[in-house]
Amino acid sequence: MTAGVILEVKNLGLQFRGRYRFLRGRAPNVKALDSVSFSLGRGDTLAVIGESGSGKTSLLRAVMGLLPPCEGDIELWGKSVKSMSAGERSETRRRCGYVLQDPYSSLPPTMSVMDAVTEPWNLVNRGRGKREEGLSRARSLLLEMKLPEDLWSSRVRYSLSGGQRQRVAVARALILEPEILLCDEPTAMQDISTRGEVIEVLQRRVDAGMAMMLVTHDLFLARRAARRGIVLNKGMIADAGDTEQLLRNPTHEYTRALVAALPRI
Repeated sequence: MTAGVILEVKNLGLQFRGRYRFLRGRAPNVKALDSVSFSLGRGDTLAVIGESGSGKTSLLRAVMGLLPPCEGDIELWGKSVKSMSAGERSETRRRCGYVLQDPYSSLPPTMSVMDAVTEPWNLVNRGRGKREEGLSRARSLLLEMKLPEDLWSSRVRYSLSGGQRQRVAVARALILEPEILLCDEPTAMQDISTRGEVIEVLQRRVDAGMAMMLVTHDLFLARRAARRGIVLNKGMIADAGDTEQLLRNPTHEYTRALVAALPRI
């Protein structure tokens, strides 16, 4: 593994078992990813681009060890995810941040905003007397995410819009200062102004050395937030390279179709 590389994906294949259908037998297995390879180092950003069903979220879940690959391998800090023990996997996940696509189902609904953000910190530092440090970090993150202070004590279920929940989810993922952040459509519920604010918060962490993998179907967002990009089509990499080049000079017909679908004035 090259020095400075955090994540290395090698010829990754992933499939889901077909469901059993009454009187028809089991449906064939569905291949979600096929021969996907890339690497990600410190301070590097990678956008995973594609339409719904192309395998973007499955790729993130596989990197986190939540879906077992059927082919190839995933290495985090030089260690194969497949060969990790339960303790090693838990320790590795503490060094990773994960922003799920749906903030309505990923945040604990009965907790307050402050409790939801500090929960990962309290779980990792249980019994170490670091509760006040966690609260201080949470306050700084919520101010940085520009979430109004009068909402910090409010319950997630009743008081927040979709965009506000999404900003809480980003703050929750950042509180442990992850070395790599996996984001699944982290700005999908933001308006134009707050979308830029969220990207700026993430970019500051990248400039400080954090690696980031960003899933999106928005090519404009990919160009702004990531230096490199891969385009997934039916679980395979159709195109890869600098995000600016992918937008200006796409080489694959699928990427050209995505660019052609972008709105223009």
